[in-house]
Parts: sequence; C-alpha cells; structure tokens
Amino acid sequence: MLKTRIIPCVLLKNGQLVKSIGFKDFRTIGHLTSTMRIYNARNVDELIILDIDASKTGEIDFESLEDLAKECFMPLTIGGGIKTIEDIQKILNLGADKIAINSKALEDPSFIVKAANRFGSQCIVCSIDVKRKDDRFCVYSKGELLDIDPLKFALEYEKQGAGEILLTSIDFEGKAQGYDLELLNLFKDKLQIPLIINGGLGKPSDASKALNLGADALAGAYIFHFSQYTPKDIKEELAKEGFAVRMN
Repeated sequence: MLKTRIIPCVLLKNGQLVKSIGFKDFRTIGHLTSTMRIYNARNVDELIILDIDASKTGEIDFESLEDLAKECFMPLTIGGGIKTIEDIQKILNLGADKIAINSKALEDPSFIVKAANRFGSQCIVCSIDVKRKDDRFCVYSKGELLDIDPLKFALEYEKQGAGEILLTSIDFEGKAQGYDLELLNLFKDKLQIPLIINGGLGKPSDASKALNLGADALAGAYIFHFSQYTPKDIKEELAKEGFAVRMN
C-alpha cells in the first residue's frame, strides 16, 4: 500500500519563503535556510516550492533555489516560470527531484510530452489552480479565470505524460478551514496518476476527509507555520484511521 504523503507547499517571493491567502496577502514564513532546517527536523515527506516571481516575470531565481536545494534533505519539487527543457534540466541539476509546470502546460500541453520523454513522468507534476465562478469550477491562471473545466485539463495532462497533478483551490488557499471537498469530489476516481490536494488544510481531520474523497497526497502551508499542529500530528491522526503513513 502506498503511503500518504504530507507535503508543505510554499511560495518563493523576493528571495523569501511566503504563504498567501487566495494567492494574495503574502506573509513571510522565514529565511530560506532556517525554514529548510525546520522541515528537515520535522521529517516531512516532500516539499513543494513555487517561485511566484518567476511565474510573473519569466526569470527563475536559480540562486535562491540552489540555496534551498542544498539545505533540503527530502524529495523536492520546484515550479514557477518553467518554459523550456533547459529550465527543467537546470532545476534538476540544482538538486530538485521533480518540477511543477502550470502556465506552460496550459499554453502548450505537448511540452508535457517532451518533458516526460526526456526526464520521465515521475519527474513531472502538472499544477492546476482552480477558482469557483457561480456554480462551476474554472481554471485560474495569471490572475484571470479561464472558462475551462479543470478536470478536463487534468485528464489531458495525464494523457500527455504527467506523473502527478497538484490541484490548488484558490478559494480555500490560506484560510485553514479545510480542503474544498466539492472540488475533490469532482476528481474522485477520475485519474490514474496521484492527485495532490492543496489549499485549506487547517487540522488533522481535514486530511482524512480529503483522503476519503480520493486525494493521494496532502499539501499545505498555513497549518505548518501558524497553528499548533505539526506534520506528525496529522500522520498520527491518519494512522489511527487506518491510512498508511511514514512515521520515521
């Protein structure tokens, strides 16, 4: 049985690690090195770093990413601003294990094929940001709502060779009030590749609700920095409920 992964997902902005609420209202988490050491000590399963400045400017902060990778002793996914195969190669050379693609996958799904063929599907995470519009879910990209069904894109990404989907609810992100279970239910049993849910994790019971609706891995940020809960607390709760987790 595959073990459920607990994954901090934080943003890189102006050389600092930050979290946000709804991709706005950024709050500094801490210095790069000290934050990495905290994650190492807490024995999290993986770490996702998204360079939001690079997503806007196209200029990847390789220097900060290299500093992060040197201190990170867990599997590391890096995303933000990736546009070329060379970008991926350089990030992997810094020490990342996987890369996350968002805008480039939206613009050119064939890029996923090229990346997967070069580096392997296990290396490619496709990130999808979702926001509600009336009673529908739409893809959110660069501050705009696109009239696109996020599940349709996830299935296309899977077909093109993505190894995982990182699904973020903009409406729930940073609020620590639980994951968007309605969004998760839309994806339930639809994908053959792992689904990482992100946005809203606030307490251990939120984790079990998400897993029961088909999530394969759990990402969050607020809970790990601004609450009393640790990754270990979440894992202990999940273990009590019969979910397989890595405790050591």
